[in-house]
Amino acid sequence: MPEIMVFKEVIDQNSVPIIAFIKNEGQYINGKWVNGKPAEIPMSGIILPLSNDDLKYVESGTYTVKEKKLYTTLPLEIGIQVMYMNDFYTIQAFKDYREFTDVYIYLMRWREGVGLHD
Repeated sequence: MPEIMVFKEVIDQNSVPIIAFIKNEGQYINGKWVNGKPAEIPMSGIILPLSNDDLKYVESGTYTVKEKKLYTTLPLEIGIQVMYMNDFYTIQAFKDYREFTDVYIYLMRWREGVGLHD
């Protein structure tokens, strides 16, 4: 098995700020269920446009030019929302290269006119 390629330093030096919104469990207040507010987790990563190969071979459907790739050193859950440059994206797919590198690669679907609670 080959050694793992370490890109953490490259990610740290070239990353941009993003915010991940992690859903919190709700709770009962005075007998009524109240949904939890998403926790805003500041993080960083490298954001890139999708390549032609990404657009051709993606399993989860058609992508547009607004979709992006996120390279980060932190694991994220599929389905959470992230905000980058005031646009919202949903983490839709994970490209699993963990046996080769320390970087997590995600496909992010752009969400038009969407806020946190949609």
